[in-house]
Amino acid sequence: MNALNLAVIVIYLVTVAWIGLRLSGKQKSSTDYFVGEGRMPWWTVCFSVVATETSVLTVISVPGGAYSDQGFGNVELALGYIIGRTVVAAVLIPLYKRGGFVSAYQYLELRFGRYLQGVASVTFVFTRLLAEGVRLFASAIPIKLLLSEFGLTIGYDVIIVALTLLTVVYTYLGGIKAVIWTEALQMGLYLTGAIIAIAVLTGHVGAHGYSDALHAGKFRVFDTDFGLAHILTSSFALPTAILGGAIFAMASHGSDQLIVQRILATRTLRDSQRAMIASGVFVAVQFAAFSLVGALLWSYNGGRTPKQLGLSSTDGLYPDFILHRLPVVISGLLVAGILGAAMGSLSSALNSMANSTVADIIRSFSRATISDVAMLRLARAMTLVWAVLMALFAMGFSATTGNVYLTALTIAGYTYGALLGAFLLGRLVKRANQFDAIVAFVVTVAVMTFVVRVIKIEVTMAGTVTHKGIAAQWLVPIGVVVTLVVGGITSRFHSAPAAVETAPARVVA
Repeated sequence: MNALNLAVIVIYLVTVAWIGLRLSGKQKSSTDYFVGEGRMPWWTVCFSVVATETSVLTVISVPGGAYSDQGFGNVELALGYIIGRTVVAAVLIPLYKRGGFVSAYQYLELRFGRYLQGVASVTFVFTRLLAEGVRLFASAIPIKLLLSEFGLTIGYDVIIVALTLLTVVYTYLGGIKAVIWTEALQMGLYLTGAIIAIAVLTGHVGAHGYSDALHAGKFRVFDTDFGLAHILTSSFALPTAILGGAIFAMASHGSDQLIVQRILATRTLRDSQRAMIASGVFVAVQFAAFSLVGALLWSYNGGRTPKQLGLSSTDGLYPDFILHRLPVVISGLLVAGILGAAMGSLSSALNSMANSTVADIIRSFSRATISDVAMLRLARAMTLVWAVLMALFAMGFSATTGNVYLTALTIAGYTYGALLGAFLLGRLVKRANQFDAIVAFVVTVAVMTFVVRVIKIEVTMAGTVTHKGIAAQWLVPIGVVVTLVVGGITSRFHSAPAAVETAPARVVA
């Protein structure tokens, strides 16, 4: 049975890569490689955005969170994300689409100049290298455990290299179109897996199981503890989830090239806005589905703790159910879906990093005009370079200790506020110039480093006093405020620029 499941996994992964390459066609230009010539259907882009922000840890951690004490708190977070994406769709996407950009940071070049564009791009690629390198290693943890169930003892380094090699093939050859199509397929599989799990669990626990989970608080959506310390430190406190989550989504989906690049691949502005807002709705549905899996698993297991079930943490609950409670082939497909989630986030990162490196750094700072053929070659070369660096970083991280999930989440806190703040500075402070923006950007990153690493808040839970860092959702608003204040102050020391951001001309890579 294990051999059959392994065969299913291998066939699926190869088939997905092949389909992605077939649907993407041959890449003939850098614009095609970066944004698919702006001709991708909005619904595939929507699914790609959802898959891009869904890692292996999302698939296994959301059910685990619902099983413990979070309930449907992730759905509450998604409501804030929908608000933030709606603002991005109304305010920022029109700027990008009118300009014909292939990178979000080309707007910063138009508004402030190429040096700020370069600073933002370098910040993005290195932040993404750190975050995705940690994410890649974190993905290898459950995959190693899953493969051990099939009788295979494989080290983290081998898993990291294998995932990177398989992903880089279709990313290198097919560009953004291959990435988008494969991500859409992979999202369909892991969501189908959740639906199958819900159906099987419902058959086991029945209406009584739903009732037990409801009375145990597993379906609770809103966290209404309004204590100040709780609001500042918990991602699930209502103000944090809605207000902080909305601003966090504005940064992650409006100023992070990882997401913006997919949105720019649509045909029209209206399609871009549809894809952006619909992705938030689908994320909420996705969180609800995986949370329901966790709630039903709680009823199925009679409320026993992971330790009582022989598991090290709640993250093992959903994989354990897939491997031991579902029929052969179906369990193999669902494991493949978990692998697909890892490959989807990796392929997205590689393509967007290559995009930003070529469009925002090499093209902008090159004294000679680079032909489109050369740009395409550079894009593919940078895809390979970032793949090697990401795999090396992930393997290096495997020798360290620490909570990789929290590490990956924290990294964005250093830079997201500065990135979103730079865009808002350009829109709100008309007299700000490139010097103001760069100073504000650097100061914000320094301030956020202090906030993330030093500031801790005392929290009392069940009579126990602990010290927690500020919730990730509040880090972006803090960073934005610092950027606007510093940029606004420095702009008062010089005269207003003669002209700023008029109707943007079309800019291509």
